[in-house]
Amino acid sequence: MNSSDDVLSKLQTARYVDFFYNDLSCVIRGKRYPAGQAEKVLQNGMMIPGGSFLLAVNGECMDPEGMGFSDGDPDEVGAVIPHTVTPTTWSRYPTAHGMITLNSLDGVPYYYEPRNVLSRVLNRFIDTGLTPVVAFELEFYLLDIKRQSDGGIRAPSSPLTGQITEATQVYNLDDLEDFSEFFDDIMTACEAQGIQTGAISSEYAPGQFEINLQHSSDILRAADHCVMFKRTVQGVARKHGMQATFMAKPYPEHSGSGLHLHISMLDEDGGNAFDGGGEYSTPECGSELLYQAIGGVLHSMDEFMGVLAPSVNSYKRFVPNIYVPVSKSWAYENRSVALRIPKSPGKARRIEHRIAGADANPYLTAAAILAGIHNGIANRMDCPPPAIGNAGEQLDPQLPFDAALAFDRSRAGRTVNSYFGENYVRAYTSCKQLELDAFHNSKAADSDWYV
Repeated sequence: MNSSDDVLSKLQTARYVDFFYNDLSCVIRGKRYPAGQAEKVLQNGMMIPGGSFLLAVNGECMDPEGMGFSDGDPDEVGAVIPHTVTPTTWSRYPTAHGMITLNSLDGVPYYYEPRNVLSRVLNRFIDTGLTPVVAFELEFYLLDIKRQSDGGIRAPSSPLTGQITEATQVYNLDDLEDFSEFFDDIMTACEAQGIQTGAISSEYAPGQFEINLQHSSDILRAADHCVMFKRTVQGVARKHGMQATFMAKPYPEHSGSGLHLHISMLDEDGGNAFDGGGEYSTPECGSELLYQAIGGVLHSMDEFMGVLAPSVNSYKRFVPNIYVPVSKSWAYENRSVALRIPKSPGKARRIEHRIAGADANPYLTAAAILAGIHNGIANRMDCPPPAIGNAGEQLDPQLPFDAALAFDRSRAGRTVNSYFGENYVRAYTSCKQLELDAFHNSKAADSDWYV
């Protein structure tokens, strides 16, 4: 059986197939086909305007760098990513879905697609003898589909008790039990898609949860699964009469939602290249490569803030003393820092990057962090001393905690331009700045654009 036949076999019980992609702002876009037409799409692809990867979060074409209205919005070819063709168990009718990636007619990957930006960064590791390994952790909120009388959002009532939880009880198992049917459906849907999940936890606010995804050395597949996971959570929530949001800061009074990324590095023999062999929390527990990687990520962190925090709402998450990093810092086993070295055996030595919000694009987030790591290792960058105590008491003036300033810093950044490509950085920052201007001119609430 060839690969096309294998993919088609997964669609035998489907009535419809959604072919989709994750745009710049993490909005799912695509087309729904009758299942009988899926083979044609699998063989020939489907035509999608390349500029749709540069839309604002509200779906508007901002014509960044003349791409959109100015150039006639030309099509590219959307090729199906075979491993993503799987059933959507939450759909009302028998449906499957599959992700697409854009190419030109001659097969060249579309330059402005975030997935291809990540691919370009990964290519930098080919000659290093090192293989990155990543694991995504995503926080999200469940919301009642009914808004409050003033239009505000609220936590959903418990399916078991009918009560709305107002208190913060982090790691509360009762909260998980209240929504056990929802989480069981999430697990079932992920298993059907080959997405490996880990721990589920109740987080630091009412209705906020986190589900961990398993580590993988296939970085593109891991990012694909992160996108599919987000679609799954939102789809299953709708099935259960709720809304799920990966907005960075849906409630001003509660904690924000992050996209944490765990990164380790394998050497040519399959060993952990970040392991120094020493006792945990001593300098000897990490290798020279680990500290060079930390130095590289910290060095370019300000340049990548516009990617890790992509919207005006993203910056409301950065508040001192609520376990959100607000400084260029690292430490062993300390959740107040930007880069945490978790307590673990040497074979699991890794960096946990904690800056990105849950609204950040998974491909660009991974690309930003890996670019910093590669740059640090390639240039043998120095690592500053670890933070001691609370590193989250006040905003670090070295970091741009304002969207417009962050986009300016990204546009001028040497590292981000070197790894992402100058044309991409110009298009990205133009789109985001135009989006920011439109948001302020609209005088809209965050939830009108970002939930």
